[in-house]
Amino acid sequence: MKRLSIKLRVTLWFTLLMVLLSVFSLALLLYGSAQSGLAARRELLTSLVEDSEREIEPEDGTLKIDRDLEPFRDGVYLSVYDAAGVPLYGMVPRSFDNSAPFADREVRTLSSGDTDWFVYDVKFEIADYGDCWVRGICEAEAVDSTIGRVVQLALIIFPFFVLLSAAGGYLLTRGALRPVRQIAHTARQISEGNDLSRRIGLGEGRDEIYTLAAEFDRMFARLERAFENEKQFTADASHELRTPVSVILSQCDYGLSHPGEERQALAAVETQAGRMAALISQLLTLSRAESRRQQLTPERVELSGLAAAVAEQIAEQAREKEITVETDIQPDLTLMGDQTMLMRLLINLMENAVHYGRKGGWIQLSLHRSGEVIEGCVADDGPGIPAEQQPLVWNRFWQADPSKSGEGAGLGLAMVRWIAEAHGGTVRLESAPGEGARFYFTLATNHT
Repeated sequence: MKRLSIKLRVTLWFTLLMVLLSVFSLALLLYGSAQSGLAARRELLTSLVEDSEREIEPEDGTLKIDRDLEPFRDGVYLSVYDAAGVPLYGMVPRSFDNSAPFADREVRTLSSGDTDWFVYDVKFEIADYGDCWVRGICEAEAVDSTIGRVVQLALIIFPFFVLLSAAGGYLLTRGALRPVRQIAHTARQISEGNDLSRRIGLGEGRDEIYTLAAEFDRMFARLERAFENEKQFTADASHELRTPVSVILSQCDYGLSHPGEERQALAAVETQAGRMAALISQLLTLSRAESRRQQLTPERVELSGLAAAVAEQIAEQAREKEITVETDIQPDLTLMGDQTMLMRLLINLMENAVHYGRKGGWIQLSLHRSGEVIEGCVADDGPGIPAEQQPLVWNRFWQADPSKSGEGAGLGLAMVRWIAEAHGGTVRLESAPGEGARFYFTLATNHT
């Protein structure tokens, strides 16, 4: 049984269950029918014998039997006897031994001539005559013969019923397992062809298999995105690392070939190495965050003071582009969080605003409490971001201006999103070309 397919096993079990259920139902029906038939037979026998009294009258010291008293009716034999047991009227089956003694108002089963008979005797007291007996006899096996014919008919029909149950069970199981075959077929195609774009596509459905197929499709979609992201990550990381590595190699060659200019070459190597170290650090943090291995160090953080310090630090960088840094910070804002990560969130947002800001423009950092969260916004009056590019800003290594790819790793906003979510918050962007950009974020005050 273990080596049989699920479809065949279900079909066999379904057929066996239907056969057992049918046999049990037929046995119960036959038993009930037999008992009902026997009870009806006895009731007919007793009623005919009891009613016969109306057809017996005394006449000149003898009994007068009315013609309405039929000696054989509906399979019941009736006969009349005097008090001494002498037959006066009626019929008795040929194979029945009529020497059995009378028993008043008692239905008995007597065997005679290989046949079982129901016998019922009634003693009547006839006025002006005396006592007489009326005996009723009917064949008990008449009911059994009827049931036997039903059984014979059932045995003829039963094989066809078994075949019909097996065919119905097979078709039902085949239809029910068709989605499973489709799931297996799609999984095999993905495995053999390495094509994660394939989907099972069972459509809408409410049963468990359709739900399973939908979950598989969503899983395939996530896997496809994950593989695409990994491929894009590999390409972007290689691109970002190639530039500083090339600069380091060229500066080393330059320093070796131009004695006396080693300090200038080492300074360039130091700059590029620092950039690589920062990139690797951010990549490591993001990798740990995505695998849920990056641990936060929660503590009570005075966010208002932290934001003011970050704004002051960024203001020095912004002066080089003549950008004004403005703040609108509600005092005494505190929350449970990782101070280092929260500082990085603010620095990344504001450095991003300086990086893409307009010369002579402005940046504004605002923080306010709203219920159980702190709402913040970093706004600028830069060139803005087109709507079709806004969902991409949270991707690793994505930059709005490809010409500035050498000035940053493109990991800042990805870090911002993770830090906000790790503190029970959200982050979103509102922007339009020529209207600047506004990065809104929320942080839960008591997130653990």
